[in-house]
Amino acid sequence: MWCERLHELCLTLLVFFCIVLECSCLTFKYHNNSELEQVLKNFTNSTTNIRTRLEKIGSSLNKIPLWAIELTAAEKDALGVPNIKLIGNIHGNEAVGREIILNFMEYLRTEYDRNTTIQWLLNNTRIHFLPTMNPDGFAVSHEGMCAGEYGRKNGKQGDVEDLNRNFPDFFHDNKIPRQPETVAVMNWMKRIPFILSAGLHGGAVVANYPFDTVKEERWKTLLRRIETVTDSQVEYEMRIQYLASIPINPPSLTPDDDVFRHLATVYSQNHLTMHKGVICDDGKKFQGGITNGAAWYPFSGGMQDYNYAKHGCMELTLEISCCKFPRASELPHLWDENKMALLRYVMEAHRGVTGQLLDSVTNEPVSRADLKIVGRNITFHPSNKGEFWRLLLPGNYQIQVDAPGYYPIIQEFSVKNFSAAELPSLTKMKILLLNDTIPTTAKPVTSSSSSTAVKWDFKETRIEEEEETTILEMNHFLRHFQYTADPNSEYNNGLKPNFFSCFLSMLVIEVFVFTIL
Repeated sequence: MWCERLHELCLTLLVFFCIVLECSCLTFKYHNNSELEQVLKNFTNSTTNIRTRLEKIGSSLNKIPLWAIELTAAEKDALGVPNIKLIGNIHGNEAVGREIILNFMEYLRTEYDRNTTIQWLLNNTRIHFLPTMNPDGFAVSHEGMCAGEYGRKNGKQGDVEDLNRNFPDFFHDNKIPRQPETVAVMNWMKRIPFILSAGLHGGAVVANYPFDTVKEERWKTLLRRIETVTDSQVEYEMRIQYLASIPINPPSLTPDDDVFRHLATVYSQNHLTMHKGVICDDGKKFQGGITNGAAWYPFSGGMQDYNYAKHGCMELTLEISCCKFPRASELPHLWDENKMALLRYVMEAHRGVTGQLLDSVTNEPVSRADLKIVGRNITFHPSNKGEFWRLLLPGNYQIQVDAPGYYPIIQEFSVKNFSAAELPSLTKMKILLLNDTIPTTAKPVTSSSSSTAVKWDFKETRIEEEEETTILEMNHFLRHFQYTADPNSEYNNGLKPNFFSCFLSMLVIEVFVFTIL
């Protein structure tokens, strides 16, 4: 009898140690979709030194769950803690990213108790991981496929839609049917105020920054330029030379081009080879290992453009291997190349400004507002707690706040410079907004007339509700038109007529007119 109990105990202990080993050890291999789900669940269950949260943010076209995991040691309700996300496997046949993300998660967990830099990072940051955005395409792709389109898209055969062409576009109306994977990521971004992001791709070695999209096609640009050149100005041969000097793909730059170039350079310079301008099979060499997306090749509906223009989240497209789906034996080397680059990149979320919008009387958070860094005409918005973030390089800036029901305000601030040996720190602000029903002698602050407002027309389709919502953000007047169009909005409530007041006013006017007559 004792032998049987001892035997059962040994089996129990064996199973327990096998589970522990499975949870704590990550091998360099490509995990299929079922294995990936199990790795994430094991990681969550076995992590005790830092907080983890696993959530299903949606499903693929083939109903495969999209699992995202949050990793942080920050206090649960702490204010001003930036959110970062890393997304892999956007194209199903570009598989390196999903394994690099898993190894980065394991690296952060393992090093937390013995590396002060990582301890600081996780104590002050919330990092979210989505190892695969396209499990459908991955399921039909094969190890060793270095090029080609097979498995790139979603669907049973990986040939339905390119998810990195499926987001609302900054300049154009994207008519490609919105896919469930895209909707899941868009809804994820609505819930969580991400400040920094990266999408991990394959097929090149370069850090790509926005914009990918362009305002107009190149032939229209050439036509416009040709029209400015007359026969009286130059000869025919000189005109041909002039046209030949125009880049085939001119860059499409954002108002925050300096920040994007900095972020791309941080990743490239900390990557073991990217900064050298690695030449893959296409023969393209990128100076310093970075490129503007449109200067490489322009396209519409990209995820990084949507992140920036719609949510103020700065995202790079990181191409991390010449081969899209290299042999698993190459994964250790690829991990070594990207490990320090990823760590330095996510630390950049602490270079800029953070703050909170508060009502000056009630001290309650103000969550509905348009914010803009003066001179950088891209609008961003606070969280539901009134928090805001913006990545900026060292310097002096002004932030403009326009909230319905409050006087506009512009407030100055500075972003400090940090040496390579220092840990960066966000500039912290508290902005008090004065309700516009309170009389004031101060003149309302308005936008500079020299500033050109950025305009866009994002069309978002919610598949679950089968409805199309057009979000228009143009100028101050149009934003107020949106608020007044909403009968439930606070702004509109302030404009509702008081019938007693109207009646009283009319009576006074009648008496006044009768007296005069």
